[in-house]
Amino acid sequence: MEIEANIIEHFKLCSQLELQEFADKFVIRLSESPTDGFSVSRFDGNIEKLNGDVSFGNPSKVSTIYGVAGTIRLLAGSHILLITSRKEVGSYLGFPVFRVMSMKFLSCNEASRHLTRRERKDEAYFMNLLRMVESTPGLYYSYETDITVNLQRRYNLAKGWMSKPVWKQADPRFVWNKNLLEELIENKLDGFIVPLLQGNILKFFSQPLCLPLFPSVLFSLPPFGFQTGHLNLKESPATIALISRRCTRRLGTRMWRRGANLEGDTANFIETEQLLEFEGFRSSFLQIRGSIPLLWEQIVDLSYKPRLNIIDHEETPKVVERHFHDLSQRYGDVIAVDLTNKQGDEGLLSAAYTTEIQKLSSVRYVSFDFHQCCGGSNFDNIQLLYDEISEDFEKKGYFLIDTEEKILLEQRGVIRSNCIDCLDRTNVTQSYLARKSLDSQLQRLGVLSSNESISMFTEDFEIFKTMWVEQGDEISLEYSGTHALKRDLVRYGKQTMTGLIQDGMSAISRYFLNNFQDGIRQDAVDLISGRYSVNRGCPSPVQNNEFESLSYLPVASALLIGGLTVTTITINQAGRNTNTFLSSALCAGVTAGVMAIVKSNGRQICSRPRLCGLL
Repeated sequence: MEIEANIIEHFKLCSQLELQEFADKFVIRLSESPTDGFSVSRFDGNIEKLNGDVSFGNPSKVSTIYGVAGTIRLLAGSHILLITSRKEVGSYLGFPVFRVMSMKFLSCNEASRHLTRRERKDEAYFMNLLRMVESTPGLYYSYETDITVNLQRRYNLAKGWMSKPVWKQADPRFVWNKNLLEELIENKLDGFIVPLLQGNILKFFSQPLCLPLFPSVLFSLPPFGFQTGHLNLKESPATIALISRRCTRRLGTRMWRRGANLEGDTANFIETEQLLEFEGFRSSFLQIRGSIPLLWEQIVDLSYKPRLNIIDHEETPKVVERHFHDLSQRYGDVIAVDLTNKQGDEGLLSAAYTTEIQKLSSVRYVSFDFHQCCGGSNFDNIQLLYDEISEDFEKKGYFLIDTEEKILLEQRGVIRSNCIDCLDRTNVTQSYLARKSLDSQLQRLGVLSSNESISMFTEDFEIFKTMWVEQGDEISLEYSGTHALKRDLVRYGKQTMTGLIQDGMSAISRYFLNNFQDGIRQDAVDLISGRYSVNRGCPSPVQNNEFESLSYLPVASALLIGGLTVTTITINQAGRNTNTFLSSALCAGVTAGVMAIVKSNGRQICSRPRLCGLL
């Protein structure tokens, strides 16, 4: 949002750094103040602050970097994560916000030559995981303010809060690199510590038009970051921003992080804040999403839709209670909207959720079978859900401050939505509720009359919907590796043929990633988040996994394809003689046998995490 920066003194991070490479060390210092910085030993990664105007001679290489995202220690030493490329994507409360475009680990592991053969193999696997981390999508930061704390909470914090180092301002739930910052914090390098938010930040301006904005221009906007588009909402200038913040407590990939852990933290938990500014007034509307807070799993086994399994555990009631207690402490009263199917495995999971949540008198639970009610392009039926919760929804309201920053309204509660993945159905539902709240805010501010809605202004509404489509895409990429499904339901209010084709392609991509890549991706997340600690005394994660999916998959695929090909050829010639017919039958039998073996060993063939268990 374009809001004037607060006049209160605020902490500012070092925004442009110089990396100098020497034979025995790396030196990172301020470009404008060479005496401020620190050095890192290339042998073991030990960090030392620069003491005055120290000269180390002529470096072998000098380059510009834009931040230090943290350090991690492996078997042979330390590795420093640097931001090597950035893009300014807009501003938040008047402060510039950047998107990480590229990152790189600097290896300070000259001691690797002292590793044993087994340790070298383990180190090679860990290094491969770090290379995957370098391409992590959807990371944002600011040098001058924290972006992890929502607007309402910011205004309830004590004065002087912004004068603290940025890492102390941040909500630790939403700091993606929290585990990587510990060594920098210990060395009191506050000016170099960059907390990163994983999620999505989108921004649109609403202002009087001089030229019309056509849909073809709108849909060609860059897919991520702050995006700007001109609206014509009664010639009234306004700004809409959308920020999604991904929680790191149960971070991971779609199939390998489901449900909750024993502490009550859920997978794919995201806080989404819709911000509006109009004539100096500012408002904020919060929603949250997260996996069903039970202990459950969905292990990939080559099936398109693996079976859901509810884990029978004596702690289950406590898990649900811990989860909602935490939410109520942070957000107030909670309405839990469950969008899952009421048949099949989803139905069993939903029934178990219903049983547990009804034990909590402080939480209102609403079950809405999205596919049954809104299937067949009946998206308008989502109004049925709104009708059911509208009274409580309106009571919870939104946060609003006036031009003098006086609090006029506070949001008193939150809607928690979930489906199975908390991606597609959830995004459609949250976008609908966000529109209802935006209508209410615009009516309160006098932009719209009581019987008007943003949906009545075609160009404005197109940009609002596009904002939610792009937000859904990015958080889906972070969790599942593909674009969101049901994008056209948000954009057009119905499913289109183009949308069905795109959904089909995304579904195929999800299948491949979930079965053959997400195990390694999960290991990378567990390593970087500190859930797995590298220790020489730990068993080798490589040697404990003799059945390698990447090794056996090509063999199985070649046997299947070869068998099907030979069977097809022999069937075409089967009518010529008895021997050809018998050969055809034999090939078909062998192929069927290979398929049965592959299917029965699906869980072993699929990519599985090596470092940590499910809970």
